[in-house]
Amino acid sequence: MKTFMAKATDVERKWYVVDASGKTLGRLASQVASILKGKHKPIYTPHVDCGDHVIILNADKVHLTGNKLEGKKYYRHSGYPGGIKVTTAGELIQKNPERLVKLAVWGMLPHNRLGRRMIKKLRVYRGSEHPHEAQKPEELNL
Repeated sequence: MKTFMAKATDVERKWYVVDASGKTLGRLASQVASILKGKHKPIYTPHVDCGDHVIILNADKVHLTGNKLEGKKYYRHSGYPGGIKVTTAGELIQKNPERLVKLAVWGMLPHNRLGRRMIKKLRVYRGSEHPHEAQKPEELNL
């Protein structure tokens, strides 16, 4: 008996909508990353992008536990000497909650070409509206 390996042409992609209001950021991100990878499908193959598209709504209502609003820091660097910028999770959830959720999901995906292809299937929106009604996304309760 041979081991089944899915091909990119065998994968059928679905669209899911996830409401993030009241959900804990890390738990939400790990479950969404699993769907983006395709681990919920029986044809999952590690070296093939088997995942589905995910739309996350209400990113501004996501919940952080403990002291993470002040203690968790996000760094970026301009490339110039002394060009490091530090933002706390509290500032990021006020200014750009979409980036906060996307960074959490990206941290749970592979950091290679395959992971970059997977993260493109994630759409994050601040409010409860999204422009993807034509794809007929299914409601997903996590």
